[in-house]
Amino acid sequence: MCIPKTVQRRAQSAGSTGFLLQKPCRCANFRPDALPEVITRYLDAHRAHAAATALGAFHPDATVTDEGKTHRGARAIETWLTRSASEYTYTIELTGAHKVDPDHYLATHHLEGNFPGGAVDLHYCFTLSDGLIENLVIEP
Repeated sequence: MCIPKTVQRRAQSAGSTGFLLQKPCRCANFRPDALPEVITRYLDAHRAHAAATALGAFHPDATVTDEGKTHRGARAIETWLTRSASEYTYTIELTGAHKVDPDHYLATHHLEGNFPGGAVDLHYCFTLSDGLIENLVIEP
């Protein structure tokens, strides 16, 4: 389980992700079972470039923030999913999983591919509501 020093909760406010990431989280005790089914369904579908299946894991009015851009609602998220699946070729490995609280989860991935820089560790910060992803923030 990740030590909470690597992930600090901050008070949720308008525009806040609910997470403050200090540094990459390489979990000593990797816990993929710490992630709920809806998150693993999204991650598996995203990895397989199955945009429709991945989209089914989100609330219709969900938000995704990736590369500093926020995508709101099903149509915008579907466009983001389709674009991200076709823009670069890369491998992705889940390297850490952590339950912050019943509605907040962190999944850390290592990506390697033909994008600028060639390799990166990304944190996927999930907020759940009613069994679906309400908010996803992806950042280094």
